[in-house]
Amino acid sequence: MKSSLYPLQFEPILKERIWGGEKLKTILNKPITSKITGESWELSTVEGDVSIVSNGELKGKTLMELIAEAPNELLGTKVHERFGKQFPLLFKYLDAREDLSIQVHPNDELAKERHNSFGKTEMWYVMQADADSRIIVGFKENSSKEEYLKHLKDNTLVSILDNVKTKAGDVFFLETGTVHAIGAGLVVAEIQQTSDITYRLYDFDRVDAQGNKRELHVDLALDAINYNKVNTKKKYDSKANTSNVVVDCPYFTTNFIPLESNTEISKSGETFTVYMCIDGSFEIEYDDFKHTYIKGDTVLIPAAVRLFVLNGKASILEIYIS
Repeated sequence: MKSSLYPLQFEPILKERIWGGEKLKTILNKPITSKITGESWELSTVEGDVSIVSNGELKGKTLMELIAEAPNELLGTKVHERFGKQFPLLFKYLDAREDLSIQVHPNDELAKERHNSFGKTEMWYVMQADADSRIIVGFKENSSKEEYLKHLKDNTLVSILDNVKTKAGDVFFLETGTVHAIGAGLVVAEIQQTSDITYRLYDFDRVDAQGNKRELHVDLALDAINYNKVNTKKKYDSKANTSNVVVDCPYFTTNFIPLESNTEISKSGETFTVYMCIDGSFEIEYDDFKHTYIKGDTVLIPAAVRLFVLNGKASILEIYIS
């Protein structure tokens, strides 16, 4: 298997959402057919939504099959030792035509106890933002369970949450427990732990096409919420042809690469690497392999692919596990 691994792309897993739109097609070239497509899952091993290879001789294989056959070569020695044959991250693009629900994610301990799942630490890179777009991240000031419940009951929860105006290029890092919502008019690249556990707190009293409100998880969320004010916005450098650190946490490291010509990449074999093309286009050259990636593409570099070249003019997110 080691000799046959190469940079891998996967079929996007498209998700309709009550808040979704059509920008995943118009901006990111995804093959959507619905006017309410909210998410494109680019790399996933969530049960029922496992990614399938779309390029090369391994086309049609699932990501789980590849990991089972060659865990060290695909995941990397360090990742395999830590996570076994689990793929620990989930990669998505999101289009918020409307506000997402106000929600929170549990930490590893709660998620394991309640759902036998990882927690859900995540980050957002804002790819496109309409005028006056904003996100909700945490409380304006330190709060409490009692204050939170009072405002939830009075339908005034938004008044005590922090609304942050945002623009393309902004990055937000959300530790578990942070109350949050992506606001209308944003296209976002999301990197997170492999988990689909979300506790929905408030959904703006919306109903679906059948007139039904979505389920809320108020009781489950009470012990998951961090009631203190948090700082989620990340500053980062933009030095050309270099991996500029954006987020470095126990679950993943994300770098920003403003590619202006070409750069040689050397890896240790300890971890896989993922590239998300945020803007422009770039090419990967590896042995006899050569392929061009455009805005909205995501590519998984197996750990066995240790020396390759990036060519082009693009903005790229580089993600791996330290």
